Amino acid sequence: MKEPMKGRMDDKLDGIATFVQVVEAGSFAVAAERLNLTRSAVGKIIARLEARLGTRLLQRTTRAQNLTEDGQAYYDCCVRALAELDAAETMLEGGRLQPQGRLRVSVPIAFGHLCVAPVLLALAREHPSLRIDMSFTDRVVDLIEEGFDLAVRIGELRDSTSLAARKLGKQFVSIGASPSYVAEHGMPTELDELEQHAVVAYSRAGAIPPWDLRETSGQIRRLHIQAQLSMDDVQAIAAAAIAGFGLARIPSWLLARHVRTGELVQVKDRCNLAPQDIHVVWPKTRYMPSKTRSAIDALVAGIPAMIDE
Repeated sequence: MKEPMKGRMDDKLDGIATFVQVVEAGSFAVAAERLNLTRSAVGKIIARLEARLGTRLLQRTTRAQNLTEDGQAYYDCCVRALAELDAAETMLEGGRLQPQGRLRVSVPIAFGHLCVAPVLLALAREHPSLRIDMSFTDRVVDLIEEGFDLAVRIGELRDSTSLAARKLGKQFVSIGASPSYVAEHGMPTELDELEQHAVVAYSRAGAIPPWDLRETSGQIRRLHIQAQLSMDDVQAIAAAAIAGFGLARIPSWLLARHVRTGELVQVKDRCNLAPQDIHVVWPKTRYMPSKTRSAIDALVAGIPAMIDE
């Protein structure tokens, strides 16, 4: 009796996606984490695949794993086959009203909390079958290595050759202070006057970078800041400024929020030398799932109004 076609195809597909993940992750442990499996389970899947094919695909040592010649040939074929399957699923997803599945997103801490999260929360409310997993970090993550679908980044895209990107806007920097501080110490009108004021400064690894500022005339000034308080978090800097500890140099979109509430007043608007670009980025791929596309579209539609104030 002939074996049913479905059974033969299931056997052929069994283990392919796991094998590709192991190759691209570079280790069984990383692949297991991405697949939500144990390392032992991944090892058994690969062993069954090799037994079925009658050849060794991976040469494993205690320190590394490498594709065998047969493994490389099989990997190339598997990648092409999975791409075709992705294309078919993407085509079918195009007719679905609801994006679905798990979407992993990496976002900067302050910008993520105050700008990105509200957009993605609205998206999650609109699409109940979409599961959004947000990671808040100012570290530049490796999207492919760490299994993220997309990320929001502020500044230069250092790995742009492996990423696709859409611009969300620009981040400017402004200077603000609390109304009580200005009432007591006066409102500085020239950049030279800033050095005479108390400052809440941003610090990196314990060092306070100088303030490079542009006057309305276009002239550049470098101010070496002395501060009683220095922090590596812009929300904490804003909170200290609201408490009356001095001038704070923070993103313009953040200052605008506190100006609207009356907690801060604007001292200097958009006075940084060069604004930083804000992008949403994702690994380059021929086919994009609807869950990723819907998130990108939501960010492109929602973020500009939050930062263009």
